[in-house]
Amino acid sequence: MNDVKVIAGLGNPGKKYEKTRHNVGFEAVDQLASHLQASWKQNNNSMIIETRINNEKLILIKPLTYMNLSGEAIRPLLSYYNVDAEDLLVMYDDLDLEPGRLRLRLKGGHGGHNGIRSIIDQIGTKEFKRIRIGVGRPSEGKSVVTHVLGTFPPKERSLVEKAIDLAAEAAGEWLYKPFDEVMNQFN
Repeated sequence: MNDVKVIAGLGNPGKKYEKTRHNVGFEAVDQLASHLQASWKQNNNSMIIETRINNEKLILIKPLTYMNLSGEAIRPLLSYYNVDAEDLLVMYDDLDLEPGRLRLRLKGGHGGHNGIRSIIDQIGTKEFKRIRIGVGRPSEGKSVVTHVLGTFPPKERSLVEKAIDLAAEAAGEWLYKPFDEVMNQFN
């Protein structure tokens, strides 16, 4: 049995992307790091935290490769720590969920999400856990890129902050119980 779990939050590095829809994964993993009172350090093309919880090594990661190349940061980390895809949990934004909604899944396709597509391409499997954080679809006439790189209006922001808190809580629960139980609790 592997005693290492990896939790990745997806987003884009840099001030100009903070609080954007595409960066809710970064925010969720930051929230988890805050609960663990752990500090980020740079490691090649990612920010990581390495700690121990419940007799397991836990690695938190925020890829610095920009969203569309997330797998290029995650694959080497999984390889270095000899972590199977089933011990990877990825938190990220989802256009198909209303702002503030969460959806936990054991596995699945990329659903058009380029960060998830990159991870699947790089690690060669769809068999990893996900926490999708709803950011909603763009309004008519607005491009998807403009939407995901934009910030939330105040009403949506408060809903999304609650979802980010719940995503961090769900990821933390996975350290102590099987993911299907966590899914039943948070879906």
